Amino acid sequence: MGRHGGSPEETAVALERIDPEWGRRFRTGGLDGTGTVEACGRDPWEGLVWVAGSWREQDPYTTLAFFRAAPGRTVDAERLALLYGADPAQVAAGTRLKDLQAADTGRAQWESCCFGQAGGWTFLLYHDTPPGSFAGKGAYAALGIEESVWLTATSAKAIYTFDYMRDGRRVDDDWGALELIWYERGRAPYLRGGELDFLNRAVRRAELDHPELTNTFELYFHALEESLGLRLPRRDFVEGEVRAAYWVEE
Repeated sequence: MGRHGGSPEETAVALERIDPEWGRRFRTGGLDGTGTVEACGRDPWEGLVWVAGSWREQDPYTTLAFFRAAPGRTVDAERLALLYGADPAQVAAGTRLKDLQAADTGRAQWESCCFGQAGGWTFLLYHDTPPGSFAGKGAYAALGIEESVWLTATSAKAIYTFDYMRDGRRVDDDWGALELIWYERGRAPYLRGGELDFLNRAVRRAELDHPELTNTFELYFHALEESLGLRLPRRDFVEGEVRAAYWVEE
């Protein structure tokens, strides 16, 4: 049915005609059919979807990293950027992306990072960290980091990976590195009933709620926003107002 039923909505309707329980399970994206099925009701382009297309071409940055602390706490964006090697003078001065763009001397984005907070997460975007930079468990603990999500694009090789760390361990159902691929619409990208089943459910809701999103990367990014709350401030990036800094030169 998933392969021959047309769109996910058509598949859901066909399954409901055969057995209502099958339809409920398909609509929720899970095994038990008891997940939330309320429609999203929001414009996905106001959330994380806006960056999905350009990220596949490594724009604005190759790596989109998100960090979250325990409820009631916030990961300090400036301290995080400094930990990875951001220029302390630019961090202290409140340098913005538009400042780097206006004074570009050839280093451009490839030797810089952007950082800030959105949706309860602290984000750090970059291409390559400076040589020797390393953030260990102790440094993460000092910042109160309990969760992190890493999205990495290598467009020349068409490799796009997703890493989710929680409480010091990778959440991956022992699959190892997870490559974000052009999954088949109407099917589950991860193990059903596994640790990432919440993403299966979110992807299905994205498929059903937003048929206008024809690109699977856009659907996946919307699912990440709905399930984990990941966001990036689109206007700040468009207007160059997002905080930015070059890496410290050796």
